Amino acid sequence: MASVFTPAQLAAFETDGYVLIRGLFDSQEISLLRRSIEQDPDLQNSLYNRRDAQGKATMMATWNHPGDSAYGLAARSERVVDTMEQMLGGEVYHYHSKLTAKEPLDGGAWEWHQDYGYWYHNGCLLPHMASVMVALDRANKENGCLQVLRGSHLAGRVDHGIIPGEQVGADPKRVEEMLRTMPLDYAEMEPGDGLFFHANVMHRSDQNRSPNRRWTVLFCYNAARNNPFIEHHHPMYTPLVKVSDDAIKQAGVKFSGAGQDAFMKTFSNPPGLKQRLNAQP
Repeated sequence: MASVFTPAQLAAFETDGYVLIRGLFDSQEISLLRRSIEQDPDLQNSLYNRRDAQGKATMMATWNHPGDSAYGLAARSERVVDTMEQMLGGEVYHYHSKLTAKEPLDGGAWEWHQDYGYWYHNGCLLPHMASVMVALDRANKENGCLQVLRGSHLAGRVDHGIIPGEQVGADPKRVEEMLRTMPLDYAEMEPGDGLFFHANVMHRSDQNRSPNRRWTVLFCYNAARNNPFIEHHHPMYTPLVKVSDDAIKQAGVKFSGAGQDAFMKTFSNPPGLKQRLNAQP
């Protein structure tokens, strides 16, 4: 197994809910990933905006199947997949990936939420799910790096509801208590760093108020044994073919080549949740 976690880091994941790995991808690899994402015409033509309460937008692209692009190979790399399998206790599959791009002086905020707060409604019965955020640029407090509440995954799934803007966020009373009792960490990252985090970790990010962009790519995984029982906009269990850790350098700058249909258009997250919440008494 090519997991990047030491025993101490695996223990930290269990208690904290996340682990930051410096240099998960080296400078050559991150250059190839960045150029592939920036120049892939199908990805670029599939970008959409998700706005915060002030109308500021985070630019996004979302795709379900990793494929053979440079960024798809990163999601299938042994170092990432083996670490996910160690974290989640068995075989995993690729749930989806997404680009989150905060442009200089304009990128929007994300309010407090858990990923499983959305994915639960997609028919994933158990929270055997996790993501790794990979920094394509430097991410710091000024340009809206991820903020995480240490140990918040142990609280379980928190109800999510409608908030101003185009987002669905966590119950503010629960978040207020978590902020009172749990440490808040800023995940400041250099290009190539990777933040592995559990699907129940409470997290958010500020607007980008700096002159520097903040682009990150997230690879999200579900345990094979947690196959959704509802068909939805992300895939059911699909076997994941791992690739060696040198695959990115061997491929060079490489696009998906799968056409725009391989990328998802803007959608409510999860689909229909706002309508279901509005219908509740």
